Amino acid sequence: MKSDRLLSILLILQTRERIPAAELAAELEVSARTIYRDIEALSASGVPVYAERGRHGGIALLPGYRTDMTGLTTDEARALFVLAAQGAHAALGLDSALGSALRKVMAALPAPHRPAAELTSRRILIDPGRWLTGPRSEVDLDVLHTAVFADQRLRIRYRHGGSPEQHTYTVDPYGLVSKAGVWYLVADRQRRPALFRADRIGAAQLVEAPVRRRPGVELADAWEALRRRVEERPRAAEVTVRVHRTRFDMFARIVGPLFADAPDTDVEGDWITVRVAYSVLPAISQLLQFGTSVEVLEPPEARQEMARRAAGVTALYETGETPEVAPLYDGWD
Repeated sequence: MKSDRLLSILLILQTRERIPAAELAAELEVSARTIYRDIEALSASGVPVYAERGRHGGIALLPGYRTDMTGLTTDEARALFVLAAQGAHAALGLDSALGSALRKVMAALPAPHRPAAELTSRRILIDPGRWLTGPRSEVDLDVLHTAVFADQRLRIRYRHGGSPEQHTYTVDPYGLVSKAGVWYLVADRQRRPALFRADRIGAAQLVEAPVRRRPGVELADAWEALRRRVEERPRAAEVTVRVHRTRFDMFARIVGPLFADAPDTDVEGDWITVRVAYSVLPAISQLLQFGTSVEVLEPPEARQEMARRAAGVTALYETGETPEVAPLYDGWD
């Protein structure tokens, strides 16, 4: 740890003309006394570092001293400081490692490239979370992370969407994927690819046996197959709806992934007609959230389904009796 800290001090000093010991100590989460001991160690090893006391004092390197790591272009340097999934580093326990790595990169950059890289980190922010998703369950990736890198099998207790029950599976992990801020475990279950949301894994335990992956299949291959299975699964229930123009933007954000084709938004009038494809008919109850701003036009059985669902909601609030309702979705994760 001390050697890492000494290197971090050296690299920080290469990017700053002078830095107070207290500020350096706060950045590295140690005491000022530790910083002064580290400075003495660097000086003893031949690094031209010195400390100046007083109001405008601090720790500095002799002018012109720097490590020699070049070769990055301005655009390459900027790209390194645009972090596309900041939450991923925290979930994997790599936040401090990321900060240390970026300090090393900044110190190694040729002087002309540093301002652009630093400005990029201050002006560009990528937030992978979606709007209005609500609080998410805490996800403990430690055991999953260990299994992935140790090439060991896993025994997990898993809750499928829409069910309170947990099932126990023994799986062969390929790796972890973060999609739109949600972590997934990609694994084989009984030699077939499967996708498990990390926040639905109630418990995970390493199995003292090596992983049994299908020959020649990598994480990217397994993920692509699963992704296509989700996005291209058959949609047996196609309905035509009309949406009031004042609510169409919100409607498109929520239901847009299910559009059967691109709607014509240039039509005159207050209503826009859209065709929406669902995997099962009861799933159209999603449209109830839009109230009278969305009307199902056809087929007739879709209108009947919406009427039945709406009647159930009305009965619940008028009589307090919970009606028997069929599942909304087909249960596929």
